[in-house]
Amino acid sequence: MITLSRQAADVAEILKARKESIAVAESSTGGLISANLLAVPGASAYYMGGTVIYTMRARRELLGIDKVTLDQQQPLTESYVTLCAERIRARLKATWGIAELGATGPAGTPYGHPPGICVLAVVGPITVTRRLETGSPDREGNMQVFTRAALELLQEALDQCR
Repeated sequence: MITLSRQAADVAEILKARKESIAVAESSTGGLISANLLAVPGASAYYMGGTVIYTMRARRELLGIDKVTLDQQQPLTESYVTLCAERIRARLKATWGIAELGATGPAGTPYGHPPGICVLAVVGPITVTRRLETGSPDREGNMQVFTRAALELLQEALDQCR
């Protein structure tokens, strides 16, 4: 988490300076995005909250996405992860919402995706998404790569809104 914390500190500095906030919905990173944002002293100035939406039940209950809407989503797509980012942002009344969905491994998903795939969305004054594929079944390694990519995407979104 040491190198990721530096990324989070850069993001935190921007959010605090602008008096903006972030809310997090993450799946395969298991809380690492939130942990890095919270590792920065003064996180209460910008971090509104976060949740791990690892299961469909969690997405229904924690993001308020009804079963019909969930059933209409295509797994691991930019539109699905954007919906999650929009919901967490709205529920916690944050300036920005960030969401991550992925398959860390060692196995693939029940939907036929191999391990090492992640989709990310940052929603706020602008919306940006990213899909990445590591091609690796290394669960812990993928969790770190996905977390780093999420913080990078958030940084890019913030930079675009300067």
